[in-house]
Amino acid sequence: MGKRHDYGVDTGRLNTALAEAAQQIVYARYRDDRPDEFGAELLAISEIDRAYLVMLAEEHIADVTAARRMLRQIDELRGSRFAAVRDRPMPRGLYLAYESYLREVLGDEVGGIAHAGRSRNDLNAAVLRLRAREPYAALVTAAARLCEELLAGASRYRDVIMPAYTHGQAAVPVTYGHYLAALACPLTRAIDNLLLAGAELETNPLGAGAAGGTSIPVNARRTTALLGFARPAANSIDAVASRDFALQMLSAATILGVALTRAAHDFSVWSTEEFGFLHVPDDLVGSSSMMPQKRNPFLLEHVQGKAAGCLGSFAGAVSAMLTAPYTNAIAVGTEGVTHLWAGLQNITDATDLLRLLVAGTEPMGERMLRRAEDGNTVATHLAELLVRSGVAFRTAHHRVGKMVTVALRNAESLPTVAAESLRGEFDGTSIDASGLTPATVVRAARYGGGPGSATTPERLGELGSELLRLRRVLTGRQERWERARCLLNEAVQRAEIP
Repeated sequence: MGKRHDYGVDTGRLNTALAEAAQQIVYARYRDDRPDEFGAELLAISEIDRAYLVMLAEEHIADVTAARRMLRQIDELRGSRFAAVRDRPMPRGLYLAYESYLREVLGDEVGGIAHAGRSRNDLNAAVLRLRAREPYAALVTAAARLCEELLAGASRYRDVIMPAYTHGQAAVPVTYGHYLAALACPLTRAIDNLLLAGAELETNPLGAGAAGGTSIPVNARRTTALLGFARPAANSIDAVASRDFALQMLSAATILGVALTRAAHDFSVWSTEEFGFLHVPDDLVGSSSMMPQKRNPFLLEHVQGKAAGCLGSFAGAVSAMLTAPYTNAIAVGTEGVTHLWAGLQNITDATDLLRLLVAGTEPMGERMLRRAEDGNTVATHLAELLVRSGVAFRTAHHRVGKMVTVALRNAESLPTVAAESLRGEFDGTSIDASGLTPATVVRAARYGGGPGSATTPERLGELGSELLRLRRVLTGRQERWERARCLLNEAVQRAEIP
């Protein structure tokens, strides 16, 4: 065992530890009350060390025997879930506590070799990318699963007539399936945005050093392959300065959250007794602690709250980063990205909750149809029939408006009033107001993405194909990450063979 040399305390330039009170503030996330943060960070650090040591040995930058000893010691730490490091003091942060343990056990000449040509700056940038993979993939997967559920519902309920609403008033007849297909549209765009945001996860910052690269001939393409990145960083300053992908992820997630909260608002309103459009099953509602009659769709409020929390994370990350210089900065790499984890978790939870509600909630078809009829939602189509018979639109609009007034005053249906009003005016082939129903309007609305075309099996199949294409992008990345993990394990095993 080498001489103990606590690099976190005595660096050669500094001879005291960071003040205890300061340590408690800036490194609190690694303490025992947050073991997952500690383990996740060290797992990523050690994975990078394994790849870096393999590369250093292959490039003859580090002694092969020393690299083998380091790799064995790192694997022992990983096997014990870093127990030997967990209780060590962290006078200069987690990485230096981890490295100081390796130097203590292996000696300075062996325990410190992994930092050749490397800084905590490029290391931290790489660690963040590795750590972000799992929650990022979980969010994209959750969004895709919700989109699949929406498309399944769009097919299942494509003939369930309901009114669409504008300004809180029944407007035109659509179907519940058409509404669910509408929700799938921003979900698909959100997945596309998330995939674009995640593209920068694929850049390997190792080799950028503190900000100016390194004169040691490190092989960035080798660490890129061993860690599952797609490409090395092209600019050393950008590699350590930028955490744009964190902002892009939170931005895309926030936009997704807007769609989730708007859908949750509709579900909340439509599941009230006053509307009675939707029935939420018992296993997705709560009761009141005081009022025995209550069935509270409280999960919808969680959807709204968690999605709004993502907006807070985005605002917090932007606020932390926007005044930092364009180089490595604590405000960016530590304080700014701290908001990423909660933001991704909140929006993933909100997405999963809404998926459960979409899958479990049933439309009350009779109630929906009756409101479409009582709300005179066929009025616009009636005006359009007049237009197609040669009447100017504004004239048709005014005439139908007067018919609606008569129907409401006399408690008659609009088709009945219209049939009487138009009798003898046309030849009987252009307009048959007596057969005017919400269902006939839905079938006729074949243009402009109306329910007569947008929820056909063919169109829903196109949306499903687009979703499949997007899912394959994520799957391709995940497969590359897994191949790299296997490649690295094989390389480590070869390096450890005497």
